Amino acid sequence: MYAIIATGGKQYKVAEGEVIYVEKLDKSEGETVVFDSVLAISKDTMQVGSPFIPQASVTAKVVEQGRGKKIVVYKYKRKSGYHKKTGHRQSYTKLKIESIKA
Repeated sequence: MYAIIATGGKQYKVAEGEVIYVEKLDKSEGETVVFDSVLAISKDTMQVGSPFIPQASVTAKVVEQGRGKKIVVYKYKRKSGYHKKTGHRQSYTKLKIESIKA
């Protein structure tokens, strides 16, 4: 059984017991998060919402808050002597999916 949820402007395919990384949520480690924006659920047959399935939810537990690897952003314009180097680390929340309720 799996479900497709929407959070942080993205969609994730999740199953029970799975660990996923999502955009940073304002929750501390050990708290539970309930996602009500379930787009689809598949048990034996696929159930698709329009856009969401009513009374469906996915419960997850926050494992950790962290930051991803640093990516280098380098801007360069030839012949003008312009170059600029910056970096970025995206914040994330690591979740463990506990249950899917349809």
